[in-house]
Amino acid sequence: MNSEQLSTIEIQPEAEHKYSVIWLHGLGADGHDFEGLIPDLHLTAKAHIHFIFPNAPIQAVTINGGMSMRSWYDILEMSLDRKVDIGGIYQSANLIETLIQNEITLGLESTNILLAGFSQGGVIALHAGLRCPDQLAGIVALSTYLPTVEQLNTERATANNATPIFMAHGIIDPVVAVESGKAAFDKLKSMNYNIKWHDYLMEHSLCVEEIQHISMFINSIFK
Repeated sequence: MNSEQLSTIEIQPEAEHKYSVIWLHGLGADGHDFEGLIPDLHLTAKAHIHFIFPNAPIQAVTINGGMSMRSWYDILEMSLDRKVDIGGIYQSANLIETLIQNEITLGLESTNILLAGFSQGGVIALHAGLRCPDQLAGIVALSTYLPTVEQLNTERATANNATPIFMAHGIIDPVVAVESGKAAFDKLKSMNYNIKWHDYLMEHSLCVEEIQHISMFINSIFK
């Protein structure tokens, strides 16, 4: 994996660039996956937001018979514990950190940058965001979990100790069990992170109520 592999889909701000949202897709999808969601969020500051949808690197995924697809890291087996390629998570998080630094280089304050991610992308958003040395605006983690949560005991960045985190999950999710997501939330809550849990009667997807809550969360930060 290297930065040359990380292409992006971007929506440029229509007015002065005040904020940035970096939104990570799930396994096998691409940067276009959440591009169409933006109008449904009804963001107050939409005209001032630079939306960045990175494409995960293409790599072999063990649970899919070794088939190559866009993936933030390899998933080695399907289980509640979801054995994964921890090294791959760190590599992808480094790529996202580069995107964050790119926005800062453009003159944006780190506190005006929000990370969001779905499923695998949510893992990277949490992993990268909570280790980022620069304070972020917020983190949105959807239908996800956190295989590297224990490492935060020594790796957490104090800059993001109080960063607001929106975590949401479907209670009948057949792909990432809600128990895995809730376990990550409980651990982060016990570490005194500023995190809120939301669950919905849905599978591994998004629902209207959830979109409304995401909208409220982002609008409370970007005004």
